[in-house]
Amino acid sequence: MADVDDANASEGGEADQPKGHNRQPIVSVLGHVDHGKTSVLDMVRSVGSERQASVMDREAGGITQHIGATEVPADVLNETCAAMMGGKKFKSPGLLFIDTPGHHSFASLRNRGGSVADIAVLVVDIMEGLQPQTIESLNILKETKTPFVIAGNKVDRLYGWRCEAGRSFIESFGEQREDVQALFQERYWKLVGQFSEYGFNLERYDQIRDFRQNVALVPMSAKDGEGLQDLLAVTVGLAERFLEDRLTDTLGAAQGTVLEMRDEVGMGKTIDVILYRGSLKIGDTILLAGQDGPFTTHIKGLKRPQGMAEMRDAGKRWVNFDEIEAACGVKIVAPNLESTIAGTTLHLANTAEEEATARESLREEWRSIFENMPIMCSSCKDIFARHAFKRHTQTGDCQGAEEDRTGVVIKADTVGGLEALAFELHQRNIPVRQATVGPVNKKDILMAKSAADPLQQVILGFSTKANTSDVAQQLQGDDAEIKFISGPIIYHIMDAFEEWQEATQQAIEEEQRETLVYPGRVLFLKDHTFRAKGPAIVGMRVLGGRIHVGQRLMKLDGSSVGQIKSLRTRDSEDVKEAMQGDEVAVAVQGPTVGRHIEELDEFYVDVPERHAKRLKKIDLSPLEEEILAEIVALHRKENHFWGR
Repeated sequence: MADVDDANASEGGEADQPKGHNRQPIVSVLGHVDHGKTSVLDMVRSVGSERQASVMDREAGGITQHIGATEVPADVLNETCAAMMGGKKFKSPGLLFIDTPGHHSFASLRNRGGSVADIAVLVVDIMEGLQPQTIESLNILKETKTPFVIAGNKVDRLYGWRCEAGRSFIESFGEQREDVQALFQERYWKLVGQFSEYGFNLERYDQIRDFRQNVALVPMSAKDGEGLQDLLAVTVGLAERFLEDRLTDTLGAAQGTVLEMRDEVGMGKTIDVILYRGSLKIGDTILLAGQDGPFTTHIKGLKRPQGMAEMRDAGKRWVNFDEIEAACGVKIVAPNLESTIAGTTLHLANTAEEEATARESLREEWRSIFENMPIMCSSCKDIFARHAFKRHTQTGDCQGAEEDRTGVVIKADTVGGLEALAFELHQRNIPVRQATVGPVNKKDILMAKSAADPLQQVILGFSTKANTSDVAQQLQGDDAEIKFISGPIIYHIMDAFEEWQEATQQAIEEEQRETLVYPGRVLFLKDHTFRAKGPAIVGMRVLGGRIHVGQRLMKLDGSSVGQIKSLRTRDSEDVKEAMQGDEVAVAVQGPTVGRHIEELDEFYVDVPERHAKRLKKIDLSPLEEEILAEIVALHRKENHFWGR
């Protein structure tokens, strides 16, 4: 009977399984930096009656640094694609787009966006073809088995191409000159060849007979909106045709992916979530992954962006809901969210059974995050994920090496952001001592303070803040014991860090210069004995170099004279230092005039050996170098290695 049942189950597939409602597909937008991912979505958000302004114009640095989400309702899709649909309408209630960073530093964020998606749009600049992050995105899509469509962006850059907003690619292509069509075909076949090298059969969407065997290319211009309806129609059409089972898998306890934790004015701590299964309502208990492991909290508010606003950029455009269902992007207001780790899974946990199942799943997820934290090898100084570091030090080139405990402390709101920051530091040969996800806490400050190198007494934070007002106070002000540099743009963080290091190094060098005993030679002037002893006060001229209060003098034979207690000018002004050519009254503790020193005697500044070594590494005047050489030669009569 078991065999029969299995056979029946196999024949029926998942048809006998209960299905939920038809949710909207989750579409991840991937691609190389500057190939136009956010521009494509900006064009999508610009259509329909609830159009929104450009997100890219407000994106920090003009580069996507976090995962964002935008919902496009069915009526906008049907209106935009009416010419392509021939009077038909989509079954889907809309599309939920996820925008991912394209820069090489954000591999983890792209991976997260690819793994949560039902279908993906891979944006490729047809003028540049496949680039490193395009190839990386292809690998992500292959690994996660996510179907995808190619948006062949920037056809407007083809010489002579004439764009028209809202026009389909098919209509546009037929109206281009033959020479322009030839230019397009040249770029198209180059792309076909590049994709074939990675095992993908690329074909223009309007020429495909079997979408299971070929990847659809939709040529378009995100700048002008030409071909946009083609892209939307193909994306929705493929999802509806091939992903029906997945899109109706909405039953069971709610699950979602946390995009990020944010502190919103008037709301407090919130989390942005992509809900892909089940439903949530106010009062529900949810289980989340925190810095110290899984924790529960309860929902106090559910908010969704108004119209087609982007979740990262919705501002005050939020609509309150008592209950929401998958799939959607939602902002959740709840207590104790500050330790939430972005990129982890949200689970509904209203019952003991739901919580137990979810907690075990989150523990595994948390362990995986820990194992992927970046650490540096003490031997080769390369950065590895923790699990890779174990292999590297057990069987790799650096067997027996340990984790490098020198370097800076870094924090980020997500694992992907942390990896991106660590990557940029590694590119600049800056060691990382500790890398953790979440807000800055007291332990982080103590870790940064304990760095032996003052240039490493710093915390670098990517889109993260202090966890308490007390910690925030410790990080602020000129008198803060460590430096805290944070922001939403990695390049700005790195620029500020390098500027701080340079300024700190200069300050250290200046302080060292001030405390250094510089070489000097002085003459005891005739008829300038003001007091013979206790201390002796005599007139001196600085023949070369400099003298400073607190320094010791010695005779030209190396014998000790005494310590300078004060310096006074002819105008009776007390000074700390006298330079070459200055004549000053010098109070010297130790000698007696007439017994130990005489008028017209000459003296050297008694430069300590460790100072002599440092002086050789800094710029001295020619006369200072000469006097230093005389002092060194004097000491080497008794110690051949003095000052080496």
